[in-house]
This record gives sequence, C-alpha cells and structure tokens, in this order.
Amino acid sequence: MIETNFWLFLAAACLIAAVPGPGIFYVAARTLSEGRASGFASTAGTALGGLVHVVAGSLGISAIILASAELFAVVKFIGALYLLSLGIKTFRSAGRALSLESEPVGDRRAFRDGVLVEALNPKTAAFFLAFIPQFLDPAGSSPPMQFIVLGAISVILNTLADVVVVLMATATRTQLIGRPHLMRRLTQGSGVFIAGLGLSLALARRPVQG
Repeated sequence: MIETNFWLFLAAACLIAAVPGPGIFYVAARTLSEGRASGFASTAGTALGGLVHVVAGSLGISAIILASAELFAVVKFIGALYLLSLGIKTFRSAGRALSLESEPVGDRRAFRDGVLVEALNPKTAAFFLAFIPQFLDPAGSSPPMQFIVLGAISVILNTLADVVVVLMATATRTQLIGRPHLMRRLTQGSGVFIAGLGLSLALARRPVQG
C-alpha cells in the first residue's frame, strides 16, 4: 500500500471515529440503562460485528447485498426489528431495581446484541465499501487483504471512541444511581432511543449503485 494513502486513511478514519454515529449512541444507551459492564460488552460486540462487515466487504459479499434491493431490504428490516425489540425490552425493564453493575448473564446478552445489531446493519457495509477502496493500492499485492487491514484499523479506532463513551456514560450513571426516579426515566429514554435507531434503519434507503 502506498504510504501516503495509509496516512491519509488514518487521518480520515480518526476523524470519522470521533464523530458521533449510531454505534456510539447505541453503546451509550446500553451503558446508561444497564451499567459499565454491559457497555463494554456491547462495545466488544459491535467491534466484532464491524469486523464481520470488513471480512464480507473483502470477499465481495457486502457488494452483492447492496446491489440487490431484496437482500438489502431483508437485512435492513431484520436489523431494524432487532433494534426495536431491544428498545422495547429496555423501556420495560426501567421498573426493575437498578444497580451499578449488570448481571453476568446480561453482559453476555449485551455482547450478543452488539454483534447482531452491527452485523445486521447494511449501512455499515455501505460505509466500508464507500470509504476503504479510496485508499487501496490496486497495483499492490492482495487488495482484499489491504481492505481487511484498513477495515480492522477503522474498527479499532471506532471501538476506542466507544470505550471513551462508555466511561463518560458510566460517570453520568453513577451520579444518578441514587435517584431512582431519574434513573427510571433515563432507562426509559435509552429504550426509546434504541428503538429510534431501529426506526431510522428501517427507513434507510439502499445506496445508489454507480
């Protein structure tokens, strides 16, 4: 890979990671509603889900899905329904007794949810396919491997941003944990926000193929 291309990619990837997006908002919502451990588990899950898109993009699978209106719609609506169900469950759980840390079982579920939410988001696939190829060296060896390396770096940077968000959301949650009424409202708000991400995904349009 041309060295100049790599540094341009790294600068752009850092800027993109710092800009709040659906992934950051999702992790923040899970942290505020369920605690730090759940936030970190969700972060690990979304990171793995992002790597799924990286590998799929390098193999051409993502391009096939984005090129097919039917496949795009199927993946989009499965992801949207999953987010909506998570949002409803989070909203309904607001009446439970709240603690500073989630139960271990909840953390495993948060990890699984993070993987599925990210992996079932075709907008993430569209991002990788639009962003990474600009920095590949066609004359270099193994463009698919270049795609994977750059994609993995992008996922790592996004994950670091998510970790910062988890720490900030945890501090906010800790300050409110002794105020059950506000915590209940905060959890309900997190549920509504997660469901809103699902609605946003459901309304997403397939990128125009050039």
